[in-house]
Amino acid sequence: MSSRWTFDGHIAGIGTASGLRAVVGMWQDSPFGSFSDVMVQQPSGHRLLLAPTPDVAGFIAATYSFDEVQVVDVAASLDRHNLTVDAGPLAIRAITGARTLLGTALRAVPRRLAVHPRWLAAVNPFAALAAPGARTYGTAGSGRTEFYGVTDLQHVTSAVVRWNGADAGALAPIRPAVTFGFSSVPPRPSIARVRTTVVDGRHGG
Repeated sequence: MSSRWTFDGHIAGIGTASGLRAVVGMWQDSPFGSFSDVMVQQPSGHRLLLAPTPDVAGFIAATYSFDEVQVVDVAASLDRHNLTVDAGPLAIRAITGARTLLGTALRAVPRRLAVHPRWLAAVNPFAALAAPGARTYGTAGSGRTEFYGVTDLQHVTSAVVRWNGADAGALAPIRPAVTFGFSSVPPRPSIARVRTTVVDGRHGG
């Protein structure tokens, strides 16, 4: 069994006026191949994982915390300024805007350094100062340790979100913060370019 897993792609955080919050992972390169998944937290606080295969669902559910897991078809695409997501009961059509000031600063760090676990552990105390709720390093489920290396960030400027066919409300801040794991996404809806490294704690970093 592997003791280190690396996921390279994008994470989108979307909030709605109804209180529905979604975190979309779009992974171009991973141990499971190319795939997308969605973590949804409903206004009640109920946490739901929408994953495309049992293997993906099992790994993510062992790393994060959910009240319910569903294996459904998950299709997500990011094309220039358009984000499209169809995942079981959830549908998102969003438009992204310009790169954020933080995104510009992140791009100034050489990518090889920006995604390295030792760097991410070192800068973790400063992450929440730059993006409230965000962390670059922490303990995940099943004794695992996780590192988030963000190398770019764009705002989401508008979105139409539907849940079970009904309008979930206008785009809104992601409040309260989602509670799937040790880290949240920025309060303002955004899309991050990210490399996530998960390490089995029994094997060290």
